[in-house]
Amino acid sequence: MHIAYDDKGSGQAVVLIHGHPFDRTMWQPQLDHFSRTHRVITPDLRGYGESAVVPGRTPLGTFATDIHTLLDQLGVGEVVVGGLSMGGQIAMEFHRLYRDRVRTLILADTFPEAETPEGREARYAMADRLEREGMAGYADEVLWKMVSPRNPRAAERVSRMMRNAPPQGAAAALRGRAERPDYVDMLTTVTVPTLVVVGTEDEYTPVSVARRMHDVIPGSTLAIIEGAAHLPNLERQTEFNQAVQQFLNRVD
Repeated sequence: MHIAYDDKGSGQAVVLIHGHPFDRTMWQPQLDHFSRTHRVITPDLRGYGESAVVPGRTPLGTFATDIHTLLDQLGVGEVVVGGLSMGGQIAMEFHRLYRDRVRTLILADTFPEAETPEGREARYAMADRLEREGMAGYADEVLWKMVSPRNPRAAERVSRMMRNAPPQGAAAALRGRAERPDYVDMLTTVTVPTLVVVGTEDEYTPVSVARRMHDVIPGSTLAIIEGAAHLPNLERQTEFNQAVQQFLNRVD
């Protein structure tokens, strides 16, 4: 299985996991910033970016195992694991499967609950639609939920990523995500330092969801990014990087 990735910097390794339907370039501002003090690894999940596309259904556990295999290949041990949206759920799954490899968690604009029956049906239907129609229509429909209209430069970048996503890979991820487990109970047992991040205008994972996660994860830190929707790392790069940097400085 070919997994494309960027690997920059040195020191404590930080793995950043992108969301759906994006690719590793969504982390470019963070790759540039944090590689000054850390080793930053940003993979393209299977089915996205330059990684191999496997049609059908890709469970979150498969994504997590791909990342674990990549880290083994790179000779990396304990890591800071960060993810946004679906990437955050993959980070939680990585923690569930490979707890001994997780030094710190960063969970951005994500949620831990299992899918509802209605949500499961909607994800399967959307997966079929993406394979049938491609990504363009979906990208146009969700763009202004992904980013705030006040961030047109970020919107252009996000739209391009979504349109370039391989439909079969995105569909496989949607089907896998529809069957994800519930991580709430697991989060109550987390013992590593954890940062929960959310944009104030996020409709997919509102601030109230982030606060609930913060409440159930022992000793966690909550960072709320003003003026950002679902992708604060691109919409408010400086604020997002500062929040993460302060957290890492404290736990390093």
